[in-house]
Amino acid sequence: MAKEITMQNFEQEVTTATTPILIDFWASWCMPCQRQGLTIEEMAQEGYSVGKINVDEQPELASKYGIMSIPTLIVFQDGKEKTRLVGLQSKETLIQALQ
Repeated sequence: MAKEITMQNFEQEVTTATTPILIDFWASWCMPCQRQGLTIEEMAQEGYSVGKINVDEQPELASKYGIMSIPTLIVFQDGKEKTRLVGLQSKETLIQALQ
């Protein structure tokens, strides 16, 4: 299961992560987000480092990273943004972004 990321655990789960982590910025009312979420969960089951941030529940994080449309997927490496993808993405694209 993908990690649920909040303001309280963001630093521990993302900023200090020793390996790249893919974060999915999403909302429950967003249909493309629902479809993307299935891919994110599949990746989590396969052992990839992934997390999800609900923009409605974590507006501070969405604002901090300038999320203007969802789904937005950001790969963080060494605490910094490495790659940003906007819109529905294929599993292959996401795996490639993590490498």
